[in-house]
Amino acid sequence: MQHIKNHGGKIMIYKPFKNLQLSSLGFGAMRFSSSGSGHGAPIDYPRATEMLEYAYQHGINFYDTSYFYHDGDSERFLGKTMAGVPRDSWYLSSKLPGNLMKFADGKLEVSGKSFDRPLDVFDFQMERCGTDYFDFFMLHNVSESTYDIYTNEKLGLVDCLLEQKRKGRIRHLGFSTHGRHDTIAKFLDYLAAKGCKDQFEFSLVQVNYMDWTLQEANKKHALLTENDMAVFVMEPLRGGKLARLENEAASILQSSLRPSDSHASWSFRHLQSLDNIPVVLSGMSSMEQLKENIATFSKHDPITPEESALLDKLVASMADFIPCTSCGYCMEECPQKLDIPTLLTMSNEASYAMGWFLNAAIRALKDNEKPSACISCGLCNPLCPQNIDIPEALAKFSKIIES
Repeated sequence: MQHIKNHGGKIMIYKPFKNLQLSSLGFGAMRFSSSGSGHGAPIDYPRATEMLEYAYQHGINFYDTSYFYHDGDSERFLGKTMAGVPRDSWYLSSKLPGNLMKFADGKLEVSGKSFDRPLDVFDFQMERCGTDYFDFFMLHNVSESTYDIYTNEKLGLVDCLLEQKRKGRIRHLGFSTHGRHDTIAKFLDYLAAKGCKDQFEFSLVQVNYMDWTLQEANKKHALLTENDMAVFVMEPLRGGKLARLENEAASILQSSLRPSDSHASWSFRHLQSLDNIPVVLSGMSSMEQLKENIATFSKHDPITPEESALLDKLVASMADFIPCTSCGYCMEECPQKLDIPTLLTMSNEASYAMGWFLNAAIRALKDNEKPSACISCGLCNPLCPQNIDIPEALAKFSKIIES
């Protein structure tokens, strides 16, 4: 059950997680006000401080950072700035940068900095944040490109964090992921085999109305929910793209019964209509964004079924979708043993944007797993209930990859 609380005359929705009440809107410390752009841009300290103070005063109690945000200054700045408020009145979240680690011949490096062991990386982050415990801590981006490092028993990243949780230096343990559904399922199986899956309580996942189908966030949400893990949301606006719609997509929202609503609010209201989402992280970089988002999360206002259909129409206008239902019939006769449904899902995403994480997933494929391995025999086509011309679709995807 969610609760509404008043902070300084403002209202904030709170949702339960274990024995805590988390602000439904969380502050993502990846895009502080800065003089540049990207993860490594220098922080504009006065403006960022003003935003943190406003966020705290208006009820936001969840703050998420990571090792490399703002070239490492995000952890340092967040810890220093929030040191002036009671530690038990807000929740600090960060992530272990396995996605940046190189481990060979017993030597560990993170972005060129040498460490003797994973614990030293964790201690370094704790020192930068100026804390003696993290309320929430994650493995950063469990995905196709990082799976091997996170499951490397010699390196022992999972074991390291389990030990810190036992010592109380991590209150709640989880992992963030931009991985595909099958990769997440495989990682959960790995944790189960180690006998520690129940120690991982949540996962941070990219969820928004575009990626609900485009990146199969719907399937990831269902998988995590079935495994008794809370779904924390990142990239609710897909890096800001869903806050700045243009052309036909903007016209579709303009034709709704709420034409004056901001584009961003539609994405947040879509997330309010989903279960098992205690907190939505937004990487806000201006006071205007912060105030608007706080106002949106001041009331529970989920989208209606009619509005959901409108968003489906909007998504269809922005991406050239292949209507694959992942039934798998096409794979029965494939002489190349290709995972055709996964490739078609990737193709759908590529039709909208060839993002970094999609590129990483493609690079993780072996040559005999890529769409270029299709020999256009056509044996799959008669088996497809959706009448998709699969060889043609795979050839088109292969050309996108080559370009």
